[in-house]
Amino acid sequence: MTTINPNRLFSACCIALITTAMTFAIRAGILNELSKTFNFTDTQLGWINSMAFLGFPLAMMVGGLLYNSVGARTLMYLAFVSHLLGLILTITAGGFWGLLISTFFIGFANGSVEAAANPLIVDIYHTNKTAKLNKFHMWFPGGIVIGALISTAMTSFGHGWQAQIAVMLIPTAIYGYMIFGQQFPEPVNTETSTKANISALISPLFLIMAFTMTLTATTELGTQQWVQRILSASGAQPMLILAMVTGLMAVGRYFAGPIIHALNPAGVLLVSSVIAAIGIYLMSSASGAMVYVAAILFAVGVMYFWPTMIGFVGEYLPKTGALGMSLIGGAGMFGVSMWNPIIGGWIDAAKANALAKGLSGEAAELAAGQAALSNLALFPVALVVIFTGLYIYRKKVAK
Repeated sequence: MTTINPNRLFSACCIALITTAMTFAIRAGILNELSKTFNFTDTQLGWINSMAFLGFPLAMMVGGLLYNSVGARTLMYLAFVSHLLGLILTITAGGFWGLLISTFFIGFANGSVEAAANPLIVDIYHTNKTAKLNKFHMWFPGGIVIGALISTAMTSFGHGWQAQIAVMLIPTAIYGYMIFGQQFPEPVNTETSTKANISALISPLFLIMAFTMTLTATTELGTQQWVQRILSASGAQPMLILAMVTGLMAVGRYFAGPIIHALNPAGVLLVSSVIAAIGIYLMSSASGAMVYVAAILFAVGVMYFWPTMIGFVGEYLPKTGALGMSLIGGAGMFGVSMWNPIIGGWIDAAKANALAKGLSGEAAELAAGQAALSNLALFPVALVVIFTGLYIYRKKVAK
């Protein structure tokens, strides 16, 4: 009988997450080329982007419900097949509908990775799960750095968007090779616990956190996904900004423990929303070197949003279990999918307005990007209000 190889499975999960992150970064890097190649409006680009963020929560919802029944092996196989199909369909896409469908498959693959890997790591590292989960989640911002640098380098050498998409077939093939034929552990949870998890989801606090997750995720990922279109005329290099922001996020998340212990999750979320609001506001008016300064503030503001929101549910709503954490992540991605076409519409409208005022092409692009950032700054402003209330609530409950 084949024995379980924990290190191989963990490494495969990390490479799968790198693949997931690279799809975010490289898609952000090729938006300008897609716009020129197919004559897309930014609203159309927004719909294409939204498919990745729609497929993700759908896969997480399905995977979270089925994990106890089918286990990690089936979900990881599903992720591999969906990544392979989505990337090949993207490379061969001839227009809007082809890209819409292929991007959905990529998003579904990304969500399947998350739905499988988080509980799998918990199942194989019972006594070291927190440390291993931290090391695993580092590879999302880490993979975005890798993808952003690859996209920048390939663009500078004249390699088009199809070639940049094709690069992601390499890590896909690697993690596929690492999982096929491997023995996976049986899920620790039972079907009974899944039913209990579902019952625990009907909680006002969980519903508030699920809604709030749509705002934190859009603040973080909505801004990052549109970085090329928003900052291309700012005098800064958008993909290098993306690499810098996500690199800082990876480092910040690695050392998050003492900060969360000092402030508690609600306090971290409140401080983060204040800094994120300042960072996006400064980016909306900055140009040249000051864009990098504003981007650093933005990175500090958003770096703890995703893991702390999931950690809050795990700590204060423990009866929701792994399903609750999966659905919180899914809510975040679903929110981004809904806001992406709207963000694209903001850019289209602002650019049209700037051109109507007599601005040149480059100046109009800059004005459109800054207008979109001004609107995006409203998300963390709303979060300041919500997290202030949450912080006060947690203080009263703690007493």
